[in-house]
Amino acid sequence: MAEQGKYLRKPEWLKIRINTNRDFRGIKHLMREERLHTVCEEARCPNIHECWGSRRTATFMILGDICTRGCRFCAVKTGRPTELDLREPERVADSVKKMKLRHVVVTAVARDDLKDGGASVFAETIRAIRRKAPYCTIEVLPSDMKGDDESITTLMEAKPDIFNHNIETVRRLTRKVRAIATYDRSLAVLRRVKELSPNTPTKSSIMVGLGETKEEILQAMDDLLENHVDIMVIGQYLQPTRKHLNVVRYYSPEEFEELKKIALAKGFRHCEAGPLVRSSYHADEQVSEASRLHHDQLIEEERRETKNG
Repeated sequence: MAEQGKYLRKPEWLKIRINTNRDFRGIKHLMREERLHTVCEEARCPNIHECWGSRRTATFMILGDICTRGCRFCAVKTGRPTELDLREPERVADSVKKMKLRHVVVTAVARDDLKDGGASVFAETIRAIRRKAPYCTIEVLPSDMKGDDESITTLMEAKPDIFNHNIETVRRLTRKVRAIATYDRSLAVLRRVKELSPNTPTKSSIMVGLGETKEEILQAMDDLLENHVDIMVIGQYLQPTRKHLNVVRYYSPEEFEELKKIALAKGFRHCEAGPLVRSSYHADEQVSEASRLHHDQLIEEERRETKNG
């Protein structure tokens, strides 16, 4: 049950500029026409008007719109999912091609009712996009798939360009904020992805404003780095409805800037931090960063091989 308390008024820096131009309307129409879901809409992302209206980017949410988990920060519907739509990967790929996207994020509701947590559908979606839009880079944002090694392997065999999985909050608050998922299991998933595909950039995010301390945020940074995460995202938690967890406090833009500087100084290759930043925020801009990271890793491997040889 969500913790009830004083409802905090949003500060000025959280005001959102609405942009419902032709691009926004066109993407929305295409999503409805193809019967696709986006986390942009389902999770009530505050950046939807910027991404759809200005950047022409979107995060596709596969495996339906009903989640088997009931995390206390999330607006996505919870319940018993319907059967799988086997045509969904092709429809996502068709939409990516029609929209001429150069980078796409594919996420999903948690599907604990499926043996592989939906990993095979993720993999088929990646392959479908590769066939129909080979110029497009692909980022995936799955659930922890209950930490199942076979499921993680199935997804990674499809070779996404970026693997993204969120720890969501600091260790102490995990049980209050998340349902079923655990802090250590999420870290283990991120670590296992690096073991399977050392050159694939990994990414994770946390929300702030839930009652965490600065020391706990810094510890979360260290925990992610210890598990070889390359990119970190830090955003402000916004209460989607009064039934969800209350915001304990709002961080200022200056505080986010400080956290970004700390993250980069600690060793992250890239960090996005800000009041309206979300896991997929400006994901298209991180493609070049991911490519640079991949290039640097290849050079380092070659250097080591030459030294050892």
